[in-house]
Amino acid sequence: MTRHATMVALWLFATALLQATEARINKVLPHFLDDRGRHALAPSLYERDAYQAELRKQPEKVRGVRFDIHWRAQRRVRGPLTLRLELRTANRAEMAPLVLETAVKPGFLGRKWSSIHLDGERFTEAGSVLSWQATLLDGGRELAVKRSFLW
Repeated sequence: MTRHATMVALWLFATALLQATEARINKVLPHFLDDRGRHALAPSLYERDAYQAELRKQPEKVRGVRFDIHWRAQRRVRGPLTLRLELRTANRAEMAPLVLETAVKPGFLGRKWSSIHLDGERFTEAGSVLSWQATLLDGGRELAVKRSFLW
């Protein structure tokens, strides 16, 4: 019985440590978009990955990039949250990063997927994305950051 109680206590302690962070960006998934704004032809992960591979092989079909960002924030975070995405691109490599922002609200249990698009004329001008940095902001205060390997 003591062994079981110890395991439960350790599990509760680990859970409390994980929940202690105010906010976190878990995942950033860049997806190419075609001329109709699609990142997949069917609603399955296999079809999405196959279509993304096809778009990588045929870059003339790519008309934009959508970044799907999975993030979470504690309920005690007050004020408007902003999700900022900074991009270093082929045509802007020597300049300041291209900055895209969107206002967001926490979802169920503070977790949510949000999307930021780079398409149309801005995509054409920017060129291919070399690296990115996603930041979750509360007002002007930085809550969480996630960077690509090359940032």
